[in-house]
Amino acid sequence: MTDCIVLTEAALRDFTERILEAAGVPRDRAGKVAAPMVAANLRGIDSHGVQLLPHYVDQLEAGDVEPRAEGRVISESGACLLYDSQYGLGAITSEICCGHAVRLAGEHGLGMVVAREATHFGAAGFWAQKISQAGLIGMALCDASAAIPPWQAKEGRLGTNPISMAVPHPGGRGWLLDMATSTVSYGRLEKAMLERRESVPAGWAMDREGRPTTDLATALKGFLMPLGGYKGSGLGLMVEILCGVLSGGAMSREIRGIRQHGRHSRVNHAFLAVEVARFLPPEEFYARMDRLIAEVKSAAAAAGYDEVLVAGDPEWRAEEQRRRNGIPIAAGPWEELARTAERLKVALPDC
Repeated sequence: MTDCIVLTEAALRDFTERILEAAGVPRDRAGKVAAPMVAANLRGIDSHGVQLLPHYVDQLEAGDVEPRAEGRVISESGACLLYDSQYGLGAITSEICCGHAVRLAGEHGLGMVVAREATHFGAAGFWAQKISQAGLIGMALCDASAAIPPWQAKEGRLGTNPISMAVPHPGGRGWLLDMATSTVSYGRLEKAMLERRESVPAGWAMDREGRPTTDLATALKGFLMPLGGYKGSGLGLMVEILCGVLSGGAMSREIRGIRQHGRHSRVNHAFLAVEVARFLPPEEFYARMDRLIAEVKSAAAAAGYDEVLVAGDPEWRAEEQRRRNGIPIAAGPWEELARTAERLKVALPDC
């Protein structure tokens, strides 16, 4: 069962869709829900790939997610829109919200959509890219369950609260930032657990008393660290303000994670679209971006490195390699997927 762990994009997508359908996701939605997960695996962000699928299935079976909900517009004023996601599938309501952000930017130059009562939407970068594919600068933010202590604390009050920004480019590979405001996402710890590792790098986590730890078992019982100490706490709180406070939705400990079942997640999302042409002719903007990236990459590489990379470079390279050689799924996550498939009577993909 653990031998078949390298799949083509098409095979992984088909397998993911079949599991989602078996769990109650309508056929016309399963592909949209699978897309962010498969895209994450394709780009090497395995913590946000199909590793999440068993959790999504558990949420569906517990009634924490409404698979047929689309949400509704609560209010629209100028370039601003407030959305009620009605606990719908994160990929479905996020696609709708991105569409509204793009529309508003076309009308006003800027478009901002804030969504409450939402569910997990995968890697934030997928949605920032969704906006940038329309030729706009895209940003996506999300709050999460309170797994991160604020700086100088030992109790969780903030989520991993990711920030993503995608810049368009006619060549299709613009600058793409996608980062948690903790040092790593919880999915990185879970991935380490599924890979049966005993330790994690320094700076990832702390124990229940707020002391740094590299022991994985201790980290799983403790907390993730805020990125850059007090600076990460500040960024995490900024995301909570733009998502939780501004939406009128749940905040901090009112939010539940995808691994906590029996209640709606109640996360909040924010999407921002910026029309470049309102500031510069697009061709000039692209030329200036190319110049800036080239200037950054022209810096001499530090000891131990062969070159200077910018945000998005490792993921583009991983995508090229995985399209060519297939997408590897580590043995631990694959066993979890296989167990979920067996329970739902879904056939495993052919190798």
